[in-house]
Amino acid sequence: MSLHMHSRLPEPEILKQEMPMSAHAKAVKASRDQEISDVFSGKSDKFVLIIGPCSADSEQPVLEYCHRLADINEKVKDRILIIPRVYTNKPRTTGDGYKGMLHQPDPNAEPDLLEGIKAIRNLHMRVLEETGLSTADEMLYPENRSFLDDLLSYEAVGARSVENQQHRLVASGMNIPVGMKNPTSGDFSVMMNSVTAAQHPHRFIYRGYDVSTDGNPLAHVILRGGVDKYGKTIPNYHYEDLKIVHDLYKKAGLINPAVIVDANHSNSDKKFKEQIRIVMDVLHNRKYHPEIRDMVKGVMIESYLKEGRQDICENYELGKSITDPCLGWEDTEKLIFDIYDKLEEIEDFNKEK
Repeated sequence: MSLHMHSRLPEPEILKQEMPMSAHAKAVKASRDQEISDVFSGKSDKFVLIIGPCSADSEQPVLEYCHRLADINEKVKDRILIIPRVYTNKPRTTGDGYKGMLHQPDPNAEPDLLEGIKAIRNLHMRVLEETGLSTADEMLYPENRSFLDDLLSYEAVGARSVENQQHRLVASGMNIPVGMKNPTSGDFSVMMNSVTAAQHPHRFIYRGYDVSTDGNPLAHVILRGGVDKYGKTIPNYHYEDLKIVHDLYKKAGLINPAVIVDANHSNSDKKFKEQIRIVMDVLHNRKYHPEIRDMVKGVMIESYLKEGRQDICENYELGKSITDPCLGWEDTEKLIFDIYDKLEEIEDFNKEK
């Protein structure tokens, strides 16, 4: 075995004692968790908007972005529930490249996991403390979420992780919504199996302990499109796809059927401006089909201060993605208000029926 031990990292509880949440932050988080849970359990009809950069690569621009979201939130919060997307782990298809703030708190420097763990906890905590918005992250490494589990209000299991049993088992022990993406192949059965596993109780080994879970009733699906065997992207946000997922939920007998549509990735073929059209298409389907309206709880959008993407370099632009391309702020702001207006239109339409 050729593992090279560098240093022993602190236990999550020790780090939480060193970097504790304030009483105010705990109260805000509890209130947000209830509000978000009410959407996924069907008690609230607010539209969830999980939005932010592809990767949270630097504290300052991410905080600026989240402050801007908080300002908009005050104007739309009666219809839209904004959850900042603060993704601090990044999956790499080949294992090469930038792996997120957890591994590289400075994208230009060598990995430093201890500093990375502290950096991501500090970032999520500052967003919560300063904006009143609790955050979403990706559960890329199930054991690592223990450093953030008191801060997060939403987690996603990615397309490359959704078949992994440990991800499914850990998701079953979470008390917040967890979204299971369809795999890169686009296979719905894999995605639904993951939701089924996450909604049921389990007993397994976690961080060296024998643990058991009660099941997570808020586990649900995220549609992110797929890729066929020839490498061609296949979107899955259309009405026909949503109807199939609705029927699969019914057949599986799962509770709280819910869908989040990821407007980027293989749904947009990473043509980031297509996200605007895709979101409007999803809202159009919600307008005319009550079953889809009840099931589709929201969308996921990749957006940052500056549009597009860039390669990592010594003088890279803060606020511009260093992974997948994102909408810029001007388009983001307009899209949020357009979503709000569309939701109002849908309300009026259904009152008249």
